[in-house]
Amino acid sequence: MPLSAGAGETAAAAESGTDVRRRVLAIVGASSGNLVEWYDFYVYSFCALYFAPSFFPAGDTTTQLLNTAGVFAAGFLMRPIGGWVFGRIADTRGRRTAMMISVFMMCGGSLVIALLPTYQTIGAAAPVLLLLARLAQGLSVGGEYGTSATYMSEVAVSGRRGFYASFQYVTLIGGQLLALLVLVSLQFALPDEALRAWGWRIPFALGAVAALVALFLRRSLDETTTAETRGHKEAGTMAGLMRHKRALLTVLGFTAGGSLIFYTFTTYMQKYLVNTAGMEARTASTTMTAALFVYMLLQPLFGALSDRIGRKPSMIAFGGLATLCTVPLLHALRTVQSPAMAFALVLAALAVVSFYTSISGLVKAELFPPEVRALGVGLSYAIANAVFGGTAEYVALWMKSVGNEEMFFWYVTVLCGIAFLVSLGMPDPRRHGHLRDDPRQQSR
Repeated sequence: MPLSAGAGETAAAAESGTDVRRRVLAIVGASSGNLVEWYDFYVYSFCALYFAPSFFPAGDTTTQLLNTAGVFAAGFLMRPIGGWVFGRIADTRGRRTAMMISVFMMCGGSLVIALLPTYQTIGAAAPVLLLLARLAQGLSVGGEYGTSATYMSEVAVSGRRGFYASFQYVTLIGGQLLALLVLVSLQFALPDEALRAWGWRIPFALGAVAALVALFLRRSLDETTTAETRGHKEAGTMAGLMRHKRALLTVLGFTAGGSLIFYTFTTYMQKYLVNTAGMEARTASTTMTAALFVYMLLQPLFGALSDRIGRKPSMIAFGGLATLCTVPLLHALRTVQSPAMAFALVLAALAVVSFYTSISGLVKAELFPPEVRALGVGLSYAIANAVFGGTAEYVALWMKSVGNEEMFFWYVTVLCGIAFLVSLGMPDPRRHGHLRDDPRQQSR
């Protein structure tokens, strides 16, 4: 009968609307913690110009920044451990549990840094405690990326996964942007002397409070795994992961170049504009804030593009363009004088990187089955990210300190070239992706 048919269609439409709202709320809940995690992690890098003398008083500006960059890199070295520990928790205990633990740990690390005495007060213990706090945060972020990437990929609607999953980097970049906005606000509100003396502590204290809010929001998230998946004999194990060596090597390959160029044109770029191009610190911060804001808005657009053209073509575009454009862009930024030109050059680089970052978590999640998905995504990403992404600032500053800064340009280019070759050889997720074949995902 027409009436009952119409009623059925109305009910189906209402159910569909409810399902979409549920998925959107899940994305928002997961994203809130992701934003706080990355805000807390990046605040360290952006505030380093101000607190470096408090923990490393000896030497010139480049030496002090080199020391703080070393601590920043040490945090990355904990990421593989975090990727393994939290990946196993997520695959055997559930994604929500792992995400709640990771954001709680980040809260603790930020609070410690906010309250940490300086070198003048407790001597060498100050940089040691700073290092320990960063190691805890590195462990937390190592678990956050793989778990949140997996969760957001699983909760997304089939056919629009690129668009939904892109919000991981919206909030990841948003964390950077929020860190920069807080710093810029403090730069305008406080004199330089106050920022160096105590003002740099404020962003860390704010991060600790925000982490508690994210922890509360994550309590209400739906779990995306099933008891059957979590109880699989190889769930969260290295033995299970080694059955997917090709996927593991693929992720390692394109993450190396992707992470390196991402950190080059985001966290390191502020220092590059100040320390190499000679730009005033506040001008550099404002320029990077504007560039990161537009970059954040680009992520859903590039994610939606991948839904139309496929993940593999997007990755090939990233690798090819990054290989061709890195050296010319860094050369141009080396002598840039105009903030507007600096903004345009940085944004051009970030547009290229968007082919990768918009689908970074998703393309990795599609390569692994659900019982080892969080472990596979988190561990492989964390290893490549720690070795190449986390050391980007340190390597760049070291090469500058020995008078061979241009070598860093070619270092980034070579790694992006490897990402290009790996992308050419990766399986096409449209035909071989595990999310596509996951019955649980199709029934959600």
